[in-house]
Amino acid sequence: MNSLRTVWFLIGALTFACAVSVPRSLQLSSDKYLLDNNLKSAEWISLLELEPLPSLDKISFKKLEEMPLKEAAEMLNKLYHLSKINHRPVDTYTPNTSDIDALLTTTTNKKINFKLSQVVQAAMKDSDFGKQVVTIFITGLPKDLKAVKEANSELIEAYMQRYYKLPLSLNLNQTYKAMSSEEMSSDNSGELTATKKSNANMIVIDLGSAMRNFKEWITLDIEEMGINLGNLLAELTDKAEVPQELIHVIGQGVAAHVAGVAGRQYSRVTGHRLRRITGLDPSQLFVSNKNLLNGLARGDADFVDVIHSSSYSMGTVMRCGDVDFYPNGPNQVLSGSKNVIEASMLATCYFADTVLPLMEHVFPAVAATSWKEYKNKNGYGKRVFMGLSTDFDLKGDYILEVNMKSTYDPNTPLDKQMDYRSMHKPRKIVDEQLTRMY
Repeated sequence: MNSLRTVWFLIGALTFACAVSVPRSLQLSSDKYLLDNNLKSAEWISLLELEPLPSLDKISFKKLEEMPLKEAAEMLNKLYHLSKINHRPVDTYTPNTSDIDALLTTTTNKKINFKLSQVVQAAMKDSDFGKQVVTIFITGLPKDLKAVKEANSELIEAYMQRYYKLPLSLNLNQTYKAMSSEEMSSDNSGELTATKKSNANMIVIDLGSAMRNFKEWITLDIEEMGINLGNLLAELTDKAEVPQELIHVIGQGVAAHVAGVAGRQYSRVTGHRLRRITGLDPSQLFVSNKNLLNGLARGDADFVDVIHSSSYSMGTVMRCGDVDFYPNGPNQVLSGSKNVIEASMLATCYFADTVLPLMEHVFPAVAATSWKEYKNKNGYGKRVFMGLSTDFDLKGDYILEVNMKSTYDPNTPLDKQMDYRSMHKPRKIVDEQLTRMY
């Protein structure tokens, strides 16, 4: 563990009470809070309001799952703001790469389980590895959380459908259409099966499950972890001969920041930049080093795109990429989510939808800097699409409206409202080996 000069929690912070205040971003409505983060003095809160916060040891992922969405979001925001006013060193957490589970799908859809430290050896077991795009998905929360398991499975399943064209149900949804008969055939069960192997590969790095509790999540040393990962990616290029223009890294939550650091380290080692990094609801950074560029940022790859789905709770509202998408605007919370973990996982679910064949353009967006500007139709520029097929020449902030509840009414119980995802949710197709991991 490293000791970083950072801003930190609780101990000693309350001695500044009344003399120090922090932004009241918790209470700003989405049409009032612009992305430039300009806050008036009346929108700041006293440290006296932060006093009843629980200690880190008493906060768990299970508790966050059980807490009402707004209550958990307010607690996380207070912890974040408190971390920015108390300058103290803190012990950070970095899991060993030999302890992080990973999975590789070969071009013949074979699954190889391995530890992250052995990623190069695993890749070299597939003679066709790296001949086409290599997608590397880094999880950001433990897989035993219900919303995390479901979201990660959906993303992996979507890539299996895209890469291997296997399987698509003939009656799944009229939106989905069979591929050409040359690529697909139908068996007696009415399902489509692959007749060609894929030239693409996917690697899943389960960093999320290596963070065993909330404290390890909040104190993850993204710099050290990112450097370790960047060195391994450089080895993939050097030893497995994977060109950098074929590598797409997807980071979820805090792992989005790890991906950013990895991209910078990869550039330092190889002299080249990764083709693309996608951040799925990058987390707020509670621990940072003021002497370093912290977290995901434009320039970490040739193209950096970001989807924010839980600003002001587990996620951050801050710009992190060349293009940042804000579904339903830079809201404090998203209606329709049961808890902050589920809200954060929405970014993964959105991206997964766009990976599915023929679903690349389901999320149109326009450039805007606030929800009010978007709703008043004062957005500007052409319509673009969020997700896998986002144009690499995009820059700036984009907002889109996602109908979370097709029958949404604020007075209607959550379990009586229709989830937008039930309209085109992919069928479960992951085999037993993949299911055991997620």
